[in-house]
Amino acid sequence: MKRALENAQPTNFKERKKQKLAEARTIAVQSPPATSKTTAAGPSRLPNDKLKPIPGAIDVEKFAEARAFEINALKSAIQTTKWDTHHALLPESNYEPFRSASTTRAWQVLPRHLRRRAASHNPRRVPLRLRDKARAEMDPVRKKALGRTLPKLGKKRRPPLDVKFLKRQRNKRWLETHIWHAKRMKMEDMWGYRLAVTPTEKAFRPSHRASIHGSILHDASYQSLVELKGPEATLRSVLEVCCDPQLPSPGAPRFTLGVRVANTFIYEPKAYPYCLICPIIVMWRARLSHTATLGSKKGKGKGKEKQAQPNPPNDLRTVWIRFHPSVYSEVFSALRSSISQVLEDTSAGNSIVDVQLTDIRGEVGIFEIMGPQSSQILRGALSPVMANAGDEFKKFWGLLRNLQSSGSVPTDMIAGFTVNDPRLKFPPKNAKVELPTGDIISSSMPVAPSANLAVCNLWDQNIRNSLKNPRYQTKEINERRSKNLVPGTFLNPLRTDDRIPVMLIQTSVEDRDFKDTEGIHGWTLIFPAGWCMSFLQQLTFTGTRVAGQREHKTQGFEAGTTYFPSDFPSVEAYDTYAATKAEKDEAKWTRTPPAKRVNYAKIGTRSPWKPDWEVVLGLKMPPSEPAITDEESAPDLVPTQRENNHQEESTTEDVAHHNRAWLLRGPEVRSMISDLRRDLYPGQQLLTIVNNLRAKRSQPLLGDTIKADDLLRSALVSVHISICSKGCPDDLSMIYSMPDAELQEWRKGLIKVVHDPAAGEVEFLNLPDIVPSPDSIIGYITTGGFSLSRGEGFAIGAVTLTSLLELEKQVKRVSNYAKDSIFVKVRSRKGRHCRLARLEVVQN
Repeated sequence: MKRALENAQPTNFKERKKQKLAEARTIAVQSPPATSKTTAAGPSRLPNDKLKPIPGAIDVEKFAEARAFEINALKSAIQTTKWDTHHALLPESNYEPFRSASTTRAWQVLPRHLRRRAASHNPRRVPLRLRDKARAEMDPVRKKALGRTLPKLGKKRRPPLDVKFLKRQRNKRWLETHIWHAKRMKMEDMWGYRLAVTPTEKAFRPSHRASIHGSILHDASYQSLVELKGPEATLRSVLEVCCDPQLPSPGAPRFTLGVRVANTFIYEPKAYPYCLICPIIVMWRARLSHTATLGSKKGKGKGKEKQAQPNPPNDLRTVWIRFHPSVYSEVFSALRSSISQVLEDTSAGNSIVDVQLTDIRGEVGIFEIMGPQSSQILRGALSPVMANAGDEFKKFWGLLRNLQSSGSVPTDMIAGFTVNDPRLKFPPKNAKVELPTGDIISSSMPVAPSANLAVCNLWDQNIRNSLKNPRYQTKEINERRSKNLVPGTFLNPLRTDDRIPVMLIQTSVEDRDFKDTEGIHGWTLIFPAGWCMSFLQQLTFTGTRVAGQREHKTQGFEAGTTYFPSDFPSVEAYDTYAATKAEKDEAKWTRTPPAKRVNYAKIGTRSPWKPDWEVVLGLKMPPSEPAITDEESAPDLVPTQRENNHQEESTTEDVAHHNRAWLLRGPEVRSMISDLRRDLYPGQQLLTIVNNLRAKRSQPLLGDTIKADDLLRSALVSVHISICSKGCPDDLSMIYSMPDAELQEWRKGLIKVVHDPAAGEVEFLNLPDIVPSPDSIIGYITTGGFSLSRGEGFAIGAVTLTSLLELEKQVKRVSNYAKDSIFVKVRSRKGRHCRLARLEVVQN
């Protein structure tokens, strides 16, 4: 009876699984063979067995046959307890029953960064050593569905991979690192490229920590690049015609030497302050005179001899202009018009001038490496050629090891040098910071920008074309590495190996006048096309995180700087961006059931999909009927929207060209606003300021067709919004002004929060429920959310200049302090709750 109970099979699933695991983890034992002579007490034993002599030799074959059962049992136990990659040790029929006995699945063995969601459905997405285990763990139904009914084409009949990839790039372009990004990040079509938006893993906070404490890399090779060639005086005039007059001229001596890059804004020629296109980066090619070259060769000459001498007036110079890819046609057209205007003025003197405008997109790769550890990562990943390097570069490269932040380097400085093939120095080792032993730690880098340091062969198109295809493939480099006696040692560069010219540019994302947060500093690495994957694998192996478009935008948001094009209203690129986003949001809202979506008409949101800047500025009348109502049916919505759109188009055509919105920005914005606030006629004062800036660049003054009041009324100003209480603003939130009485109540509650938080919250209970009228909207938030660096809600938006002047006057009326903060109310488009916020003007 007891034996029958032991042999009974358990009916519960957990018991069966437990018994199965117990049997799989038990080593089988062979029972002793039965003898012919037996007694009642058991098998008989011969008395002379102990006296048998021990054999002097053992027959291996007979001994293995005698112990065959124990050997097979031990192998089976190894297979069931821990999966062995060498399946040849055990026949297929032996390890088939024990496949489910392992405690970990094939995908749990992999490190986290190699796991893929598709791997659970396709065993070919796992490494080769685990594919057999993955196939064994698959569902039999799924395994059968993956079976191919038709055989694969032979290798000779298969189309090449480059032909396959070219077919996918008919309406867009791929970066060289596209396949690497596509395996790890979410991709979208943007600005004519297929770009990475965000990593598939949860990388929002880790990416922010990497930019603050470590390093993060962004492939910016999609940015447009244009080359200008011509006489220096002509190029200087071309840039001054279309660049922002508030900022330093790109033709200033500090930039024409080629030791720094110039960050400015480009407008349509002679159209300032209207027709802003985008921010640009201007870079001049550094050139050395004969005296500077001799001084650098000697190495012991005086410092004055090493400086670059001014070039002759008719000397040909080269300028690179880097900008956002969404406005390539606008920038190219503006530069071409500027060249035409300058050449017309120059041709009056019967002199022949030739200026070349060339598109060099795709000829260089651009990596942005941000974070305090970016210097050590570049120091460990790159291997410069020191044979032909100058003394200044050797000093710069030596100090780069102990640089704790690139923010201590002179802003926007350029360093050009030549490096060996990065694949020879794999795996890279990051440089370690060695802090000085003295009591005083220098916060600045004792290397000044110079032409000797900025000279680089990357400007030569012939050199770039010769390096477009690496001389050796990665397979050949690995074969050389496999012949090393000591594994992991670096390869010595040969004379036939490639030497790549690169440029390092100091990059900072910061608003120096905004003291609420710290900036993010790093380097921009520029190198010839064809080497993106070589540098990417070298840099990512150091532990550097890789950023997509979302992480790249977050860096500017955390630093308090505006991001193009989302934070540039009144620009054509912003209109395209806002229209695309509005289409997506409206489509998502339409798919949502009426009971689950927000009724924007009921809560009083006038424009839920796209900011109506013309209505806020007073250039257009608000719509008489709400555009979105849940009570109306879908067929009724279509005629209403078409009528509104037709009305907008007709109204826009009636508005004069000079009456359209324009964005006031630059380092002098705050001083300009203070001057306008003190003037009795701010419109006339603004017109005078604009004419002075235009005269500074030899541009004609604004004529009588533009009225001073229209210029003032159509101006927008970028602002920072900091929430005073809980919550964080989101995109398209509305910014309201408040009456003096309500502002005083908000200020009383804010003061009580500082002294007594509990009492202050009581004061705030009724104020947020006061819904202001749509007429008090003074602007919109373009980028908002929770700021990780500040620990509170933060946003970047834009308000009208006239309302900003009124808020400045309101501060003097309500507050006793002249420099008190400007307060506004912020309301999300999806709710009625209002929040108090501080407003500050953006100057960068």
